[in-house]
Amino acid sequence: MANPTIISCAVTGNITTIDQTPYLPVTPEQIAAACIDAARAGAAIVHIHVRHPDGRPSMELQHYREVVERLRAADEDVIINLTTGPGGRFVPSEDEPRIAAPGTTLMRPEHRVEHIASLRPEICSLDFNTMYSGSSVVINTPRNLAVMADIIRNAGVLPEIEVFDTGDIQLANQFLQEGRLAEPALFQIVLGVRYGAIATPETLMYMKSLLPAGAHWAAFGVGRWEFPMLAQAWLLGGHVRVGLEDNIYLEKGVLAASNTVLVEKAVRILRELGGTVATAGEAREILGLKKQLPKPR
Repeated sequence: MANPTIISCAVTGNITTIDQTPYLPVTPEQIAAACIDAARAGAAIVHIHVRHPDGRPSMELQHYREVVERLRAADEDVIINLTTGPGGRFVPSEDEPRIAAPGTTLMRPEHRVEHIASLRPEICSLDFNTMYSGSSVVINTPRNLAVMADIIRNAGVLPEIEVFDTGDIQLANQFLQEGRLAEPALFQIVLGVRYGAIATPETLMYMKSLLPAGAHWAAFGVGRWEFPMLAQAWLLGGHVRVGLEDNIYLEKGVLAASNTVLVEKAVRILRELGGTVATAGEAREILGLKKQLPKPR
């Protein structure tokens, strides 16, 4: 029998806004509660960004710490996956493109993974994309990625390699060949982001074909492509992801009232296709994980 499918839930992200949906969790308490509810609905992994109480994206260690401590104290078992994506955006000034304009978050790579070294989640994302995004450029240079990868490895954390196009996979494969990343690697294929890989079955099949043999992988589509790509990922043998970071609608014109209803829909689709849903314990076994403990303060 094939392994059960791991569902990840990305509960808030840093781009979705409370103006777009009033159901977005933003405070540490709300984010932790959303994670616990998603786990009860069937998510084995929760992917976590943090916010300021007014909804603005945050990178503050204390916000991450509060969410993580709440989850570790909860009765519901769930795998914690913290983002390392923030801190890589550059907005060029119109008058002098070399100078950063407001909205730039670009910072030293060490600062982007401070919360990983301190809190030691089981998984953290590691974005391999350099691409145009909205009004900014996301920059993840090989040198910066190497610095982050070293810190993540030393913390004993599994990096989830997020790839937004085929060149990202080529770079990740180079890191694997050089031993900068351990195998088997965990890939997350991102589909439907404007100027990245388009959300089609053909694109997903091709990107999957570029992954190294034996790699674990999942895929997701943003917006209206969330559930079509979920089904396609399962058909190709991958794991899946849903959540308000990626999509705010349960169906056309109907806002998802929570992350939970998105997870519940994912569970229904997988089971109707003939699949089974992994528990957190089964996901750890599949991915070779063991629970982490934070370093003393």
